[in-house]
Amino acid sequence: MFKHTKAFSGFSVDDMQKAREFYGNILGIDVEELEMPGLLSLHIAGGSHILIYTKPNHAPATFTILNFPVADIAKAVDELTARGVQFEIYNEENFKTDERGIFRDGGPLIAWFKDPAGNILSVIEQAQ
Repeated sequence: MFKHTKAFSGFSVDDMQKAREFYGNILGIDVEELEMPGLLSLHIAGGSHILIYTKPNHAPATFTILNFPVADIAKAVDELTARGVQFEIYNEENFKTDERGIFRDGGPLIAWFKDPAGNILSVIEQAQ
């Protein structure tokens, strides 16, 4: 039924101006304000888009909502840190990141950070 449907994802934020600044200026994604108030569209490489909407009772996602593939995770972490992004540090028994927030203990190298609304995002190293 949906095999040829161009599905898209969406998530909520509590402050649209902060979201626009973060996604557009900090992360450098093309952001479009839609005609209906309280809606933004992120234009992602490959022609995809992601809908961001304001929600008065927004609760941050407790899981990763967006993964950004990068060729060099150390470089991506450095560039985002220079732009004011803070990476999450995990120090659990079976789940630890290094001092920069990069998980290196199995699987692809990955580092998590949050948007201004508290939603979890990541950069993940992949050959490009």
